Amino acid sequence: MPSSASQTSAEAELASLIVSTLNLEAPAASIDPELPLYKEGLGLDSIDMLEISLVVAQRYGVKLRSDDADNASIFKSLRSLTDYIQTHVAS
Repeated sequence: MPSSASQTSAEAELASLIVSTLNLEAPAASIDPELPLYKEGLGLDSIDMLEISLVVAQRYGVKLRSDDADNASIFKSLRSLTDYIQTHVAS
């Protein structure tokens, strides 16, 4: 999965967290920050998204709810998820 856009340091940290949480074979650095996370793209499913939500809550203190109307845009890509976390991180 070649990266057409480079990751920021925050995206790289989140990509590493996702790879380790889900035991993905792809290296975190190879995840294109604009690539869709769900279904097409990285190919994650709803269980994977739940696991990511749990680890994000533990690591960053940001709650991601399954009934949030904005989930499609929040989980659109590594970049959108990172932006959401940075905007909502507990101070």
